[in-house]
Formats: sequence, C-alpha cells, structure tokens
Amino acid sequence: MKCKSYLLTLAALVVGVFLLSGCSSNTKADTSDGKIVKLRYAYASNSQPVIDSMKEFGRLVKEKTNGQVEIEYYPDAQLGGETELIELAQTGAIDFTKVSASALESFSKDYSIFGIPYLFDNEDHFFKVMENKQIMDEIYQSTKDLGFVGLTYYDSGQRSFYMTDGPIKTPDDLKGKKIRVMQSETAIKMVELLGGSAVPMGSNEVYTSLQSNLINGSENNEFVLYTAGHGGVAKYYSYDEHTRVPDIVIMNDGVKERLTKAQYEAVTDAAKESTAFEKVVFKKAIDEEKKIATKEYGVQYNDVDSEPFQELVQPLHDEFKNNKDYSKLYQEIRALAEE
Repeated sequence: MKCKSYLLTLAALVVGVFLLSGCSSNTKADTSDGKIVKLRYAYASNSQPVIDSMKEFGRLVKEKTNGQVEIEYYPDAQLGGETELIELAQTGAIDFTKVSASALESFSKDYSIFGIPYLFDNEDHFFKVMENKQIMDEIYQSTKDLGFVGLTYYDSGQRSFYMTDGPIKTPDDLKGKKIRVMQSETAIKMVELLGGSAVPMGSNEVYTSLQSNLINGSENNEFVLYTAGHGGVAKYYSYDEHTRVPDIVIMNDGVKERLTKAQYEAVTDAAKESTAFEKVVFKKAIDEEKKIATKEYGVQYNDVDSEPFQELVQPLHDEFKNNKDYSKLYQEIRALAEE
C-alpha cells in the first residue's frame, strides 16, 4: 500500500531522530557493551485499561531482558491516527502500534472476517478463536510481505448501538437513522442491511457529529460513553452486541533482526502476558465505565433480542462463507462455536 507523501516525510524524520541517537532500525542488537536497544511504540487515543496493558508490555520486556531492551511510547495520536500508524510500522519508522482489526482490513483481507456481525456466539467463543494459534498465526502473518506482522490481540469488548433520540429495540428503530461506523466495508454493509444509513468517519469526529445531529447514533463498546464523553449527547445504549472486533498489536517485521534470539522471545512472551493482563483490567474497567456514565450523564442501557438482527445480516455470513478467499477461515471460526 502506498504511503502518502507527508507520511513518508514523517517516517523519515522519526527514523532520522533514532539514527542520530544511535538506534539504527537495521542493526542487529549487540548488548555485550551494555548498550540498550530502544523500540518505538506509538498509539492513538485509547481507554485506560488498554493504555495500562501497552505499558505493562513495556515493563515486561524490560524485566525479561534484564533492562537490555526498552520500549519508548508515543501516545495519543502524536504520530497520527490508526491508518497512519500502520503505515509507519510498515516502513519501520516505529516498531509497534495497537490498532483495531477493522483498520487492518485495507492491508489484509483476512482481518475483514472480524467485521462480520454475530460471527461469535458469545465472549467464550471469541476467546477460543483469538487463542487458537492455527487460526491467528495465519492472520497475523498475512501482512508479512507488507513489512509488519501481528503480535498479539487485546479484548475490545462487544460493539452495540448508542443513540441520541431513543433506544434501539428492534431493527425497525434503525430505519432512516444515520449511524456512524468505522471505515470498514463490512460495517457499512451491516448497517445498511439493518435498515440504517451508514456514515463512515474517524472516531475523533463522532462527538461533534452527534452533538450537531449530523448523525443519530454510533456503535462501539461502553468506553465511548464516559471516557470519550459521548454519553453527554447520546444517552441510550442498546445491547444488540453485533460485533466483537479485537484490537491487534502489530510489529515491524524487522524488529526480529535487531534483537538476539532471547530478546525476541522475551518480546513475544511479554506480548502474550500483556494480553492476559488486559483481559482482566478491561472487564473491570467496563463495569466502572457504565456506573460513571449513568451517574454523570444519565445514560440508559437496554437489553435487546438479537435474533431479528442476526436474521437481517445473514447475507454477510453467506458472502464470506461462499467466498473462496474467506470460506476456510470462516468455517474454522464457526466450528469452534460448536466444540
């Protein structure tokens, strides 16, 4: 995928800074003289448990390498949004980033699978798939030729609709409504099948769009309600739970060449342990988020019978199931639901 010219300039500047500081992105690590290898981790805006988990990754890397490898962070979209960060990881200007699987769709078709509504029967099914090495290694390695690979995943919860003018109880409540979705073809098709009008836009535009009635609602996990402030203008959160889209930590493929074998194993082990850490803190933080959003903004939550929603989005399942590029992966994921 071609990077925009300003991204190439940014990449060159970032790499230049680290070359001047003695951290060449192409040099094999040699820590016999006590030098520290520093790896760059940039990310966009995130909920606190995810930020804590990324920092836990850095702590574990330092601990497991006896201080020989350190992670330097560039938080809060300092170097761009998710697409720009993927491209910077691709060029080697940064070593790690964490993005939604949906943001990776335009880089690898395999990540599109996570956008299928009701792909997972429940949370347990989701974790079965994400912990399945055979399934996930194939997905993680699907971008290797582009210069980066998947390293691990973080739970991002379930995604449901939240609205400004009333709850969503049935698909009929979505008819004629303008719903913000991620910039994902699968998400756009999902809302259209449910009768709504999909409006793809970046997350930083959602609050003002809700406030100005440019859109009637959006879909996300509960962290948008208080942490992102959306509950101040959209007070109705409806648990249709249409998707579970994971966050993916990606790594420039050249990192392996900069580290010793033991250091690289420490990085991969730290990544897995940070995932276990994130699963625990994410769940606790979701409960707290809901309480605060209710107290501060008066957000109302309602349960939804998802069966009518599932019926309407069945064409998306058929599309993936019958597509030669996706059929095998789709069948493997669905088979885990029946075990």
